[in-house]
Amino acid sequence: MPSSPANNAPVLTDLVMPKLGLTMTEGVLADWKVKPGDNVPAGAVIFVVETDKIANEVEAPSAGTIAEILVQAGETVPVGTPVARWTGKGFIAEAPDAPEPAVEAPKPQARGENLPVASGERIRATPLARRIARAQGVDLTGIIGSGPDGRIKAADVEAAAKTAPAAPPSAEGERMALPAKYLSMVRRVVTARREIPDFQVVRAADIGALLDLRGQLNQSGGRKISVNDMVLKAVGRALLAVPRANRIWDHDAHIAFAATDVGMVVNSEDGLFIPILRDAGRLPLDRLAGASAAAAAKAREGRLNAADMTGGAISVSNLGMFGAKALTPIISPPQSAILGVGAVEQVFRPDSMGRPVLRQEMTLTLSCDHRVYDGVLAARLLQAVAEALEAPHSLLLTEG
Repeated sequence: MPSSPANNAPVLTDLVMPKLGLTMTEGVLADWKVKPGDNVPAGAVIFVVETDKIANEVEAPSAGTIAEILVQAGETVPVGTPVARWTGKGFIAEAPDAPEPAVEAPKPQARGENLPVASGERIRATPLARRIARAQGVDLTGIIGSGPDGRIKAADVEAAAKTAPAAPPSAEGERMALPAKYLSMVRRVVTARREIPDFQVVRAADIGALLDLRGQLNQSGGRKISVNDMVLKAVGRALLAVPRANRIWDHDAHIAFAATDVGMVVNSEDGLFIPILRDAGRLPLDRLAGASAAAAAKAREGRLNAADMTGGAISVSNLGMFGAKALTPIISPPQSAILGVGAVEQVFRPDSMGRPVLRQEMTLTLSCDHRVYDGVLAARLLQAVAEALEAPHSLLLTEG
């Protein structure tokens, strides 16, 4: 809330931890881009927030002057917590329903208080600093922290890593530091495996007709369509046919979606990212192909933001282009399902008369959150996906 002016002092407003995702309740203030006294223009990056998905640059909603920093870099605080005070406009953040724990304001620190940790005393370090230290093999003991009360910050660990002597070669292999985006992906996977009660349903789909249709579409001179584009479209169409599957779990409740958003797993040098393709079930196939190509490019170039990866109840992970027969993918929270797509295989199957017929089949593996799905619902959704792939002209439809 704005403070009352006194003695012509400027009115100060809180800058708070923003809500950057549907189920986000807290975030790590990873880095400050400003300091007290800075005049910040509208649209300039003020600080960086790390969530379980990505690092997000938070921009100034207006011009203003930073008066006070309340939360230090590396601290984890709930959504809606004031992180700084300034003369510009405040952020509007939806606070979670549950009561928020009190956040202790940083204590003022006198010069010369940054002293090495005494023997036997617990090392004071921010969560981000500890993660970086583990990733880069840096010993926190003896590092002089620059934070309040000598607390070690991420920048202190990074500086120590640069000055530390190189480790001698080891027969056990070289320890490799990992980028923050990759570590975020790892934490998301670990959380999913620990917290989501998942199960899998598997079936094959005959995509001979789909491959023929794709060939015809790509000879028409329009935008090139990939098999993955058609799978994404089939998943979107399946959500229209089975709307009960278009839900996620959230604190003992379901959140149901009207739009048929579908995530697409993209591999990059910084790890796996899942941009969301909006309303894939209703989007024309050529426009969906354009959206998927643009999203894949943004992911590989490191240009995705939180909005690009927020939403949807299901994603698609396709390893067919690498020859993998099948895969059992891990659900990306807060989504409730992910479809694993294998390579196209030529197999003989008996026809109605028992004669062998050569078919082109793709193995589909649906991983589901049991808090949202039961076995019947999972089988119905997977059946709807397979039927859309086997009758591919339905993928040219744009409305449910």
